[in-house]
Formats: sequence, C-alpha cells, structure tokens
Amino acid sequence: MFKRIFLGVLLVALLGGVIGVLRLFSSLPVVEGVKVIDGVKADVEITRDRRGVPHIKAQSEEDAYFALGYVHAQDRLWQMEAIRRVGSGRLSEVVGERGLGSDRFMRMLGINKLVEAQYNLLDEPVRRSLDAYSAGINAWMESHSGALPPEFLALLYRPEPWRPSDSLMWGKMMAIKLSGNRSDELLRARLSARLTPEKIAELWPPYPADGPIAISAGLFEGLPLKALAAAMPEPAGLPRGASNAWAVTGKLTTSGKPLLANDPHLNFGAPVLWYLADIEAPGLRVTGAGVPGVPFVVIGHNQSIAWGMTSTQSDLEDLFVERIDSDDPNRYHAPDGPLPFTTRNEVIHVLNAEDVTLTVRGTRHGPVISDILDKKNPAVGEGKVLALAATYLRDDDVTPQSLYYLNRAQGWDDFTAALKNMGTPQLNVHYADINDNIGFMAPGRVPIRRSGRGHQPQPGWTGEADWTGFIPYAGLPMAFNPPQGRIVTANNKIVKDDYPYLITDSWDTHYRAQRILDLIDGAGPYTMDAMAAIQSDALSMMAKDLLPRMLGMMTASEKTGQALEMLGVWNGVMSRARPEPLIFNSWLREFNRAVYADELGDMFEAYWTLRPAFIAAVLDQKGEWCDNVNTPEVEDCKTLLGKTLEGVIDDLGKRFGDEPKDWSWGDVHVARFKHPLFSGKPLIGEIADISIASDGGDFTVNRGATTVSNPETPFDHIHGAGLRVIYDLSDLSKSRFMIATGQSGNPLSGHYRDLVEDWRDGRYMTGFGQPRNTLILKRR
Repeated sequence: MFKRIFLGVLLVALLGGVIGVLRLFSSLPVVEGVKVIDGVKADVEITRDRRGVPHIKAQSEEDAYFALGYVHAQDRLWQMEAIRRVGSGRLSEVVGERGLGSDRFMRMLGINKLVEAQYNLLDEPVRRSLDAYSAGINAWMESHSGALPPEFLALLYRPEPWRPSDSLMWGKMMAIKLSGNRSDELLRARLSARLTPEKIAELWPPYPADGPIAISAGLFEGLPLKALAAAMPEPAGLPRGASNAWAVTGKLTTSGKPLLANDPHLNFGAPVLWYLADIEAPGLRVTGAGVPGVPFVVIGHNQSIAWGMTSTQSDLEDLFVERIDSDDPNRYHAPDGPLPFTTRNEVIHVLNAEDVTLTVRGTRHGPVISDILDKKNPAVGEGKVLALAATYLRDDDVTPQSLYYLNRAQGWDDFTAALKNMGTPQLNVHYADINDNIGFMAPGRVPIRRSGRGHQPQPGWTGEADWTGFIPYAGLPMAFNPPQGRIVTANNKIVKDDYPYLITDSWDTHYRAQRILDLIDGAGPYTMDAMAAIQSDALSMMAKDLLPRMLGMMTASEKTGQALEMLGVWNGVMSRARPEPLIFNSWLREFNRAVYADELGDMFEAYWTLRPAFIAAVLDQKGEWCDNVNTPEVEDCKTLLGKTLEGVIDDLGKRFGDEPKDWSWGDVHVARFKHPLFSGKPLIGEIADISIASDGGDFTVNRGATTVSNPETPFDHIHGAGLRVIYDLSDLSKSRFMIATGQSGNPLSGHYRDLVEDWRDGRYMTGFGQPRNTLILKRR
C-alpha cells in the first residue's frame, strides 16, 4: 500500500514537472501560421530566416510599426520591461531593496516625467509611429495564450500595458551613459583634498594648455563626495561607451561605390542590446539594427543611404556646488540673490518593504544630485548641496524624431536635416549613399561655458561657470566627401586645436583610430572582406607604444627572463591563444597599482584602469610617481617594473602552471554576457549566462574591454562590439550584419545564443537568409 502511495506521489510530481516544463516552453513565440488580431488595418506578413531575423511586409507604415512592436514583444519582452523599469525608477517594485540605488538616481533625474513630456513635443507622424508600435506590443501581451518569458514567472508579476512614452526611455538612458564625466568630476573633487592641482592634472594627460586652476580649498568642504560617488548607478572603472566607424569612397573600392563599416561598443548582457529587422511598407524600406522597445532602426540603411554611429565622448554634464541660504534653508544663493528650491516628492514602492519617499530639490542648474543620499547621513545638508546640469535633462529635447527622419533620408540634405533634431547625446554619425558620397556629422547640443572646462564641480552662486548656450548647429564638426576619400572615428579627437568651442578634454586614446587608418591608407582597392578583416583586427597599438618603454628599463632576472624574451618578440596581437597578452596586461595592471595606489589612497580603485597615456608620461618624464610616498626609501620606475613583473610571473605560475608558453589570454579574457536577473543562480544561471573566450583588448579595433579594478575577474571581456555592420552601397542587399548573442531574449529559445561563435570568429549574415517561418497578422 505504501509503495502504491509513493509511486502515486512520484507520478504526480513527474507530471507536475512535465507540465511546468511545457508551461515554460509555451513562453516561446508562435512564428508560423495566421494570427487574427485587432489593431492592424490590413494583413501583415512576418517572415523569419533561420537565425530568427524578421522581415516585415505591411501595407502601411503604422501596420509595419505595429508588427515590429509585436515581434519585439515576442522575442525581447523582458529586456524591454527591464529598460523601462530602470529608466522610470521602478525596479524596486519587482526586485526589492536591491533596486533602490538605481531607482533613487532615476527618480532624482525625473526621467519618467521627461519622456512623458517629450512625447508631446514630437511631430505627429513620429507620435503615430510610437502609438502603432505600442499597440503591437500590447496586442502580443493580450493575445499570447502561453506563459510569459521566464523572468516574469520568476518574479511573479505581469507587465503593465506599454505606453508610447516608454519607448523614449532607452534614448534618455543612453544619453546618461554617453554624455559626460560626472564620475571624473567627483573624483577630481575628492582628490583635491589629497593632491595638488598639478598632480591631479598629471593623472589626466594631456591637460589643457592653460594648465591647472586651483580652486578654493573650502569649496567641497562638507559635501558627501565619497558617499555620492558610491551611490552612482554604475561602479567606477567600467569602460565608457565607445565604437568604431569608417567610410571609404567608391574611388577606393573594387565596386566603385562606398563601403561603410560600424561596430558600436556597449556593455554586454544576455541578450545583447541589438535586434535585427527588415521592414517594408509604402514610404518605408529600412534594414538594420534597432533596440527592443524602440520602433526606429538605430543603425542601418534604406534604399538610398546607410549610416553608422560612434560616441563623441562629449562633456555634456557639469556639477555645481550650490550654497544654501543660511537665513532660509529652502533657498540657495544665485548671482542675483537667493532663489527658492523647487521640490517634488517621489514615492518608490519596494517589494516586501515599506515605501521610500525621496524629496528632490531643483536649482537653476538642475536637480540636487546629493538628494539621492539618505538624509540620516551626517555629511548631508551642511550648508552646501551638489546640483547636476545635463543636456539630457532639458524639457525641449526631440532627439527621438531624428531617428524617424533618418530612416527616411534619401540623401545628404535629408540626412543633415534629420540630425538637426538630435539633442542628446552628441554622436558621430557616418554617412554613405548610392551616389558615391560619404560624410560625417557630430550633431547634438554641446554647452558653451562662460568659463572653465567642466573638469570638476564649480561654485553655482557666482555664475562664472554657467552655460550660456550651445554650439550652433552650423558650427558642429562635419565633413562631406573629404579629399582623402575616407572618414574614420573611434572616439578619438574629431576637431583641430583651433576649433573655437570646447567639446571635451576627455577624448579616448588615438590607438584604435590610428590602427584603422594604418590599415586603410596605402592599401586597397577595398572589398567587403577587407572591411571585415579590419573589424576583427586585434593588434594593440597601445602595447606597441608602451611595451618598448617598459622593456627598455628592464634587466632580465632568472624569474623574468623567459617572459621578457617572449614579450620582446611579440607582435602585439591580442590573440586568445597566446600567452603574451596575458603577461603584458597583467604586468601593466600591477604596475598601475604600484605607481599611484599610495598617492590616491581610498580613491585608488575609482581611478584604476590601464591608463597608458599616464603611464607613458610617468616612464618618460614623471618618474617621481614611482616612489612610494608611504616608505622612507626612494623607489624608481625600473625597480617598480621589475618587482611587479616578478609578482605577475609568480601569480600566473600558481594559476596556470610553471611554463609561460602554456598560458593563454583566453584563459582570462572571456566575453561574458550575463543575464541581469538569473546570472549566478544555480542551474538557470548556467542556461541564461553566455560566455566564450575572445580576442582583443581595451585598445584594439576588435575591442575586448575589461574592468581591471575587479579583484576577481579583471580581464573578463564585458564591453565591446555587440553589433557589427558593413554596408555595400553598390548593392545594399549584400550588406553584412552580426549581433553578439542571438535574436531572442528567452533562454529557452534556439535563437538565444546561436550567434555567439559567429560573432566571436568574425563571421556575418549577408543580408538576411532564406525564409523559414511566416506569420500572418490578419485584421479581425
């Protein structure tokens, strides 16, 4: 009897497990057949190829956007939901207190209110597109009879209907990420209590010609700078947004028409940010990469032009120290007398905890950023607060419609007219057309400061560092059919020294741009294969530049001799199969630590990256940094290089064996695409996380950016080219595309990780493949 009971319980459990698994798999989309649905004006055909890339054919633009919303919801609903929850400051509602830091920051900025107002500023055709796209998302959520994606099952909630303004969240979040240097401003302010202005200047070479400017010693006194730096939503040391793009004119190609290549670099996640689609409707024919939650192609081509983008690295943020009126704490000092703070209360609902009320004050510069801190902190409110001015906080921003018009541009004039709508962030937008023209423009609002260069927080009550306007559109950097026949940007400096306006003093290093130019100039005529080879290039110009300086100071010892011999003949290629990239990067990482950890103290990790420009200056002329200020002995750079290399050889030997020739960069340089919810969880984390050993490094064209301040995995590849595209303007159907993970965001899908090896190995999809599945959205 007991045996029958046991078998019965076991059978029920097994059936329950089978039903559970079947329920999970019902979250996968239906991609074939006929779906009768409300919301379309005529039948829409959605054909997918073997990689899951949709081709949408509709009888109107509105139906095309409806269908795109539908397929985005099918494939990436959780990713879309995560973007809007982070942007609106509502993450804590579903994940609890661990979401509070992000929510406080976003509520302080007021992003939710900004996008609601932004929607009403957009042109009517743009609003209609957003409305149709939102209707498509909601139609899938309402009609899908299976389970929602696994993340919703894990968190036990159902998403709210999609609003058109939700589609504007991503643009604001990218602007926040790409627009400025608030973290560097905070770090410089903190360092001012420890280092001289001259020493601070040396940490960020090259410094402007006018040299360091000492700031009143008491300006930052009483401000909770350390706590505020810790409260920023992204930890220090993460790679900044970056990218590569270049165009060559037809006179340099085998086809006689331009080629344009682009690979934007952003933080990795599972799934990757980008989603490929091909859209066809009367008045709209566009192909390329977009972002789930956004109805417009961000990087792509239509039948006449192609475009790509890189980050300009502009400084579009400033921090201001505001002095509170001692007679009235509800007011702050301004040039013409005290002004009242504006105030608003933000109530953050927290799962399984009490609500948190955040009172946000506003100033003439922007919101009081220090209000994100707990008011119980004794350092808060001691007569000063810190306010943030940023272009993305303006209430007249219509950036989203720049993409709408860009998708429809038929030539250079249409292209530049579309980009007039670009407010924030500033981007380098590359152009090529079927008439053998190439071009480039850097649209966006860049502030003109009355004084200063935006390096550190400025006193707000004087008005001396206030913004007086923006660089005129006609004065922004641009080029059209340059005589060299090519245009290259890789976050490098894009203007000459005599350019009349300040864009930034924080240009990225020149190494990637120089490598691309070296590969283009003197070669050709160019083919698509040649462009693809450049995108996969893993030679580090940084290593070629810095390593001879390091080796020139070294004397081989018994411990370091073999490593020095290997580095001496290394070609600088950051191959995952080779030991030299591992030895060099480990050595450079430890040398950075040894050079400035003593001077920076508890601010060391906030500054710690590979810093080649600073290290080159130290080795060439600033050798005093090699002396440890905490010891009576005077150390020099040669001694420090020797000690750090010996330490690296010992460490790598313990981890990978005694024979350096058996080590490999791929042992530690692993591209990791972590799932934001499931990563690290037993079983499901192994399914949801994606990883693969990869080539490249922080300064290679095939960028494999790392976070060297991470004590556990300093060389994990966590940032890079999640998308690669190459456009052939002689036949745009031959253009090549690749994204890093797969089209689906559902870990149970066959298209969740099916592209990762092709991405790593530099393979592409040419156009889109043969039809495999067809779904008809049929008007009810």
